[in-house]
Amino acid sequence: MTLWDHLREIRYRLVVSAVAIVVLFIVAFIFYPQIVELILRPYSLAADVVRTQNPGANIQVVNSGVAAPMLLALKSAGLAAIIAACPVWIYQLWAFIVPGLLTKEKRVARLFLLSAIPLFIAGVVVGYLILPKAFEFMLGFTVADAGVANLQDLNDFLALEMQMLLVFGISFLLPVVLVMMNLMGVVKAKALAKARPIAIFGCFVFGAVATPSGDPFSMLALSLPLTIMYLVSEVICSRHDARLLKEQLRNGEITLAEAEARERGE
Repeated sequence: MTLWDHLREIRYRLVVSAVAIVVLFIVAFIFYPQIVELILRPYSLAADVVRTQNPGANIQVVNSGVAAPMLLALKSAGLAAIIAACPVWIYQLWAFIVPGLLTKEKRVARLFLLSAIPLFIAGVVVGYLILPKAFEFMLGFTVADAGVANLQDLNDFLALEMQMLLVFGISFLLPVVLVMMNLMGVVKAKALAKARPIAIFGCFVFGAVATPSGDPFSMLALSLPLTIMYLVSEVICSRHDARLLKEQLRNGEITLAEAEARERGE
């Protein structure tokens, strides 16, 4: 394919993904009051805990501005549409990669599709479940005795929650990317093992930087799963490399000396 063919292919995949998101956006917009309730639930749970511990705390959610209600409806429906459309846009990403792969690699790419969707959804769910504790931590700094009201702008709050959910969802795709790159021969298990200390440190740094709330609960809820998934990916890649090495040795593609050298990472 020429450069223009690739650009047309990208355009087609983006259009299909956008159409799916728009269709689901229309459906979600009909039910946006229920979606707003679902979005506000983590905050409500956190606020109830803070009020129980600090009865004098004045914590309220406000939606100021003439256009604010409409923006809230659009943002909430958009968030729901992006998450619900993940099978479509993940498939379009897979379909864009597939034409450039060999027959064996195409079978590998199917694993990407089958595992990426549940992992993305799992990441969003984990992010949603950790939100009450994160909001409780942040709202816990409310000073009741000073008579200062803690007013939360609903649209700003929604933007924060949207970032949290999408960051968790996309981050959970890490093992899929690593394993797929290994199965395609781009990354070896030895390289993953060598980079393990830096990768684990990077997971915690990423968890601290990528979570917009800035609380330790969100950071750990993102960093620990990323670390575990990296280690699991390393094990899967190691088994695949060992099986591939035995197959190449059995087929006479490499010598015993070459196989031993590869096992040593040389």
